[in-house]
Order: sequence, then structure tokens, then C-alpha cells
Amino acid sequence: MISLVRGAQAHRIAVDRLLASYRAIPAGQRVRLAKRTSNLFRDRAVGTTTGLDVSGLDGVISVDTKARTADVQAMCTYETLVAATLPYGLMPTVVPQLKTITLGGAVTGLGIESASFRNGLPHEAVVELDILTGDGSLVTARPEGEHSDLYFGFPNSYGTLGYATRLRIELEPVKPAVALRHVRFGDLDELAAAIGTVSTSREWEGTEVDFLDGVVFSATEAYLTLGTWTDDLTDLSDYTGQHTFYRSIQYRSIDKLTIHDYLWRWDSDWFWCSAAFGAQNPKVRKYWPAKYRRSDVFHKLVGLETKYGFVAKLDSWRGKPARERVIQDVELPVTRTADFLRWYLDHVPMTPVWLCPLRLRVSGPAGTPEPGSQPWTLYPLRAGETYVNAGFWGTVAIEPGRADGDKNREIEAAVAQFDGHKSLYSDAFYDEATFWAAYGGENYPALKQRYDGDGRLLDLYAKVVGRR
Repeated sequence: MISLVRGAQAHRIAVDRLLASYRAIPAGQRVRLAKRTSNLFRDRAVGTTTGLDVSGLDGVISVDTKARTADVQAMCTYETLVAATLPYGLMPTVVPQLKTITLGGAVTGLGIESASFRNGLPHEAVVELDILTGDGSLVTARPEGEHSDLYFGFPNSYGTLGYATRLRIELEPVKPAVALRHVRFGDLDELAAAIGTVSTSREWEGTEVDFLDGVVFSATEAYLTLGTWTDDLTDLSDYTGQHTFYRSIQYRSIDKLTIHDYLWRWDSDWFWCSAAFGAQNPKVRKYWPAKYRRSDVFHKLVGLETKYGFVAKLDSWRGKPARERVIQDVELPVTRTADFLRWYLDHVPMTPVWLCPLRLRVSGPAGTPEPGSQPWTLYPLRAGETYVNAGFWGTVAIEPGRADGDKNREIEAAVAQFDGHKSLYSDAFYDEATFWAAYGGENYPALKQRYDGDGRLLDLYAKVVGRR
């Protein structure tokens, strides 16, 4: 059965409008998207050119329940995508944790969630995708064929090779609910060993594990949350009201959520970052409408602070030190994860830390990667190995004699020391040689020349480090 959600004709009209807006930009001028929202966390120079018209490219075109695939427009949020697939008992293989992350953004900029230990990253479920390249061509990239180099090079390119318009992705069947076990660990080495075991065996103490992530509160208090599909809809919890999900991990050993609520369990409080806005204060939370307790609202509040500096000015008036934004997700080999966490807890005064294990898919549209290979051109993950994404988000006081950005530079150096690398959605401070050595510099120039030979789009270093 093929369910038409938006329809192919509406999609063609939107693509034609996009192409017309590209052609209207004078030759030699930079090309950019006219996006109203973003989940990036890096300041960027204000553009002076008219952006590409992406209106009408934010929906689901169709859902094929027999093939278990969906054709989706690139600006479609996962909130919209999930709402379209769940009624058919299907969902994307990986659903990033925030509602307003777009499918195109998750593929070109990477996304991750608790299914990633078995399903990898969102781009690994892409069967094919249409891309408006920097030279103005609209091409279809697949694992094989004329544009296979772009298929494998598009992830982590952040719109510097082109912009996706349509993606066909694999879906997987769901059950009505997810049963959770929160397992506490008092030792970081034991925690990392358990991650390695579950990631490869996909079970814990004889019970199958379908979802896996964790939270570190301190060196002696960390938890893995093990999720298992279930048809049982009794005794369900709800964390969209007065209770916060991350705190429940500390006082509940078992729990259960509908699949819808499980997928968005982190969004209501932006993991734990809603505390910075007072949204976890019971007196404030009581009057803060639930419809406004969501990640995009909190992101807008951060944007207002970045623009106007209300809190920074108040802290300065009170004699408090200036603060540096530290918002990072880093990937580490599971064998180095405990060592990095010890370093982090000693050097970065900011907890909790989110942990999300990751392994490249054993099979998928791109086939089965050879053990040890790195099939995705611009992001260094080796097939057959287990990685752990560590996410930490907030601000830290700038120490006397240090400058804004020094703590992020220190973290970047430590991540490299522990054989890791980081996602590029936030502030990055690498020098150019170090950056290209880590992010596909040997392959990127050929991709750039083929698909954006006139440099209408920024290159990757200029965009993510230069913040242009």
C-alpha cells in the first residue's frame, strides 16, 4: 500500500520554485538556504544575498507500507515525519531526539539516537536522494551509479556540496510501547564494558535490547537505559507534564512509554537544558504551557540571549565571570570512553552527560561495509567498531586569564587524544590542517570540484569553523 501524504505534484512545484530561486541569484554570488529555523549552535555571519526558496519542501511525499520506505522532502521535521509513519506502524530507523531536526539536516549534518547501536546513523537508511548541487544541477544520488561519490560524500557536508530536496528512506516496524530498564553503574569502566556488551549482543541479562542510551551524573553515578519493544500498554508514564524524564532515571529502575512518547522523551526539557530557563522549577513549570516546553522554544530563547545578552549583562552587573558556551557531541571508541569521561569530569564542570552508542549498520541500502572500512567519505567511523557519542550542553565560567573558546579548544584536544572526533553542528576551533586531516580532506576537493566547481557554496571549513 502506498499512502500519499503530500503528493508528487506538490513536490514538483516546490522543486521548480527552488530551482527558479537558484537561477535568480546572480552569477558569482554565494548561494544559501532561506531557512527560518535551525538546530545549529554556532554564530554565523549575516547573509546579504537572497536565500533559496525552500517553501513547500517540508512534508512527506508518500509512505510505501509494503516496501517500508518513505519519500520525504528535506525540510520535513522528524516530528512531521513520525506523525506520518506511526499510523502505519512504521518509523524511521533512527529518530534524532529533537522534534524540529529535519531529515535533510540529519543526513547532511548527521543525527543519532538510541537505535544507533543497531541501525547506525540516519543517512545509512537513505535509499536515494535528490540533491540540488552547487552548480545548479538536480541529481539523484544512490549507492551505485553516476553519483555514488556524492551519495557517500553528502553526510557531514553541511550543505557545502548541495542541498537535498527529496530522500527515500527505509522504515522499520514498531510496537505500541517501549519498556525501559535503568541500570545504575558506580564505575565508568564497568559502564563502558556494559555498553560494549549490549551493543554487540543486543541483550542484557537474557532480555533483548532494542534501544540503548545512558546518562552520566558523576564518576560514581551513571545509568544505561535499555529499551525493549512491548505490546503492553498498562502503567504508562508521561513526562510532558510536571515530571522530567532524566530525573526519573535516578529513582525508577523500570518504566514504560508509548512509542510516540519514547521518541520525544528528551524534547520536552531539551534533555535537561530547560533548567537554565527555570522550566524545571515546580512553581514555574506549573504555569509554563506544555506546548511551549519543547526544544525549538528553548532554542529560540538561547538565540535571544545570544543576540541581546540579557543574562550576560546581568551577570556582569553582579560581578560574576563571563561564561563560555560548551555545546558538543563527540564520538569515542567504546574502549576509550571511560578514560575520556574521567578527563571530562575532572576538567569540565558541567553535568549530566548523555551517552549514545553507535555502530555502522551491518547491512542497508549501501550494502555491507568491510570490517575496518570507512564508507562515509567525510566522517571517520570504522565498520565493525562500537563508538559512544557523549553529549554535553551548557555554559561554563571563563577562568581568570583565559579567553572565550579556550575550554572548547581544550575539549577538542582531549577528544583527539582519546581517538575521538566531534560533530560539527556547534562551535569548532580547529586549524585548517587538523580539520581536514580529521574530516575527509583527501576526498573533499574532488567532490567540491565536481559538484560546486564555481564555489557558489562555502567550503566545509569556512562554514563550520569560519562560521560564515
